[in-house]
Amino acid sequence: MSSVSSETAIERFVAAATADRPEPAKPRAAEAMLDGPVLPTLLRLAAPTIALMSLQGIVSAGETAFIGRLGPSALAGVSLSFPLVMLMTTLSAGAYGGGVASRVARALGSGKVEEARGLTGTALGLAALIGVAYTLAMQLGGGAIYRALGASGPSLAAAVRYSDLLFLSATPFWIFGAAASVLRGTGNAAYPALVGAVGGVVTLAVSPLLIFGAGLFPGLGIAGAAAAIVAYNVAAMLALLRPLWRPGSVVRPAWSMLIPRWRHTVEILRIAIPSGCGTILTNATVLVLTGFVAPFGEAATAGYGAAGRLEYLLIPVVFGIGSALVPLVAANDGAGRADRVRQFTRAGALLGMAVCAVVGLTVAIAPQLWMGLFTTDASVQAIGESYLRRVGPAFPCLGLGLALYFASQGRGRMVPPLLATSTRLLISSVGGAVAVRLAGGSLDSVFHVMSAGLAAYALIMVFVMRRELGLSAS
Repeated sequence: MSSVSSETAIERFVAAATADRPEPAKPRAAEAMLDGPVLPTLLRLAAPTIALMSLQGIVSAGETAFIGRLGPSALAGVSLSFPLVMLMTTLSAGAYGGGVASRVARALGSGKVEEARGLTGTALGLAALIGVAYTLAMQLGGGAIYRALGASGPSLAAAVRYSDLLFLSATPFWIFGAAASVLRGTGNAAYPALVGAVGGVVTLAVSPLLIFGAGLFPGLGIAGAAAAIVAYNVAAMLALLRPLWRPGSVVRPAWSMLIPRWRHTVEILRIAIPSGCGTILTNATVLVLTGFVAPFGEAATAGYGAAGRLEYLLIPVVFGIGSALVPLVAANDGAGRADRVRQFTRAGALLGMAVCAVVGLTVAIAPQLWMGLFTTDASVQAIGESYLRRVGPAFPCLGLGLALYFASQGRGRMVPPLLATSTRLLISSVGGAVAVRLAGGSLDSVFHVMSAGLAAYALIMVFVMRRELGLSAS
């Protein structure tokens, strides 16, 4: 009897807390996604994220420089953990975040505010669970992973010390990533970018103090570098949760909504899981291509590594465009605005292609502009310049394909783009093997295979998104 009465009391309390809450008005940013001019709206949403990505690259370079002063073991330790950090980042921001932003924007575009609130609660609760799982996995298996990668001695100790502390903040990291994606889904990309920018600058300023110490404050060494990132993750989480819970927030979830609901979980993961598989396939492609270059010698590996870094720098820029495309396409698709879905898809594809074309064609014509930043070794420069001359003209295909990939996230269709990513991996694997082993090809032939892989990726993405591009009536 007491159990029944206590349950009734809880129900009355929840009802009283939520019954008089007014229905929030749709924010102006969300209205602009449905009614604003296409290109200005796309640029307004994309610019903050592009700026943030550029700043984070600078912050990452600065952090690496500080850690490098601790010696080669510390630098090697951080380098070992870097792929795992990047995997968590891409899965959180790109795969999971894309699913969250897409579903929230679609719900708002359809006028389903309660649905958007429920999705927000599930996104945050599920992110917390994933973060806990990531922390446990790294605490229990981090050392084994680093040993499998060949680490031993001081570098292994440094990697374990750094990652054990860093991944303690995996939960706030995943939560702030989910919160940022929800905000982007409402059309607010500026605030998450502002939080990230301020946090990045503060982290870069605080890191030397924590690493090296000052005055009476002792330096923490490599643990100080991890502590700075932990503090950033916690502060960013709190800063990004604030606008979600402020009075009048259109996506403000009830506390009960933080328990993930099966229906909302499926909706988010239906986009996130294929996107995550695409991320893994992309990383596998890079590993395969590096494996084909390595037998040509140390100079080849160094030249390809320096030149290929440019492709990595282009991806965050296109991600900025894509992070805007996801909510714009999703919101208009949810509102039944097929005409604006086509307009935003075309604009995003052309913008991504144009940005990468400017960079790719510039370095194809004058590759020394890029290679001269990294080395004065003539053999390394020659190989890097050969790569840029042959692969640079295919960079527009990268921009086109990635932009369409994000538009596909907005449409909620993520299985077909896996075909494009898988095809690139297949061409890289088979074509590389033919060029290197069967045909006794030169390094230039491997670079041609890389170009072919990018071209195939773009062509398949155009085919997959032909309806959204207005190339097909069905």
